[in-house]
Amino acid sequence: MDVSFLGGPQPQLGVGVVAPFDFALDRELWRWVPDDVSLHLTRTPFVPVEVSLDLARLVSEHETLDAAVQALCAVSPQVISYACTSGSFVGGLAGERAMCAAMVQAGEVPSLTTSGALIEAVREIGARRVAVVTPYTKSVTDSLEDFLGEAGITVTGRAYLGLTRHIWKVPYRDVVDMARAAVVGDTDALFISCTNLPTYDVIPQLEAELRMPVLSANQVTMWAALRAIGVAAVGLYQALLDPVARRGPAAMSGSGAEPVEGGPRVTPEAAFAGPPAPLEAEVADGLEPPPYPPEDTGGLPPA
Repeated sequence: MDVSFLGGPQPQLGVGVVAPFDFALDRELWRWVPDDVSLHLTRTPFVPVEVSLDLARLVSEHETLDAAVQALCAVSPQVISYACTSGSFVGGLAGERAMCAAMVQAGEVPSLTTSGALIEAVREIGARRVAVVTPYTKSVTDSLEDFLGEAGITVTGRAYLGLTRHIWKVPYRDVVDMARAAVVGDTDALFISCTNLPTYDVIPQLEAELRMPVLSANQVTMWAALRAIGVAAVGLYQALLDPVARRGPAAMSGSGAEPVEGGPRVTPEAAFAGPPAPLEAEVADGLEPPPYPPEDTGGLPPA
């Protein structure tokens, strides 16, 4: 059969993505991407270090970025994104800017990072006070709060899991529980950190329940990368992406939000996560969940 009349495949725009070696959510990134855009992913070299500030520094070294960007440039992407939240906030605002500059120098292609995209997205929705949810340890979560503070963004409450491995296995229910605990007081929006934490399907649910915009690491990364090449990200009922959602319940102020029906009122102290239920995979491996700092005595409210 002669198919020459088809003229070949339709032209594709390319988005290059540099991800940490343990990144496991390639499919989630694709869910924000329209059909005429291709993602080209490459990973940083493996290092035998658990998720920590040390790992964040290792996977964001400029030499590592240089090699990854040059590999991606072989397929001529229109923009390159470094898809790691902790790796791009660990050096503060100056470190994030230096990473972008190093990537541009390596590939002569417009470049951005997840943490830079976060600041851009917070400003896009007009938020000043943000609740934060992370799978990290306390020290890594503290570093995120410091980064946001540098950018003039106040963290009003937070919850975290204290995980150092297998973050991509965290179920949506744990993300929802943390969100309910973190959103306290005068809050404009919620940010769910870590590109290895699944969030796509949970964003609309949380926006409807919390009545505020919900941002996630993978969402802001793809939103900023696609916007840089003049393309809109795909994501129904997500306030950052969907004008209809931004005009609806998700656009309502979250200030002074009432507690979840049937649950206790959450105090600011309770916004810090206590020990979560161990992941099924961890139990199967015969491993105990990671320890939690002794000062974090508050627990998550019941779902």
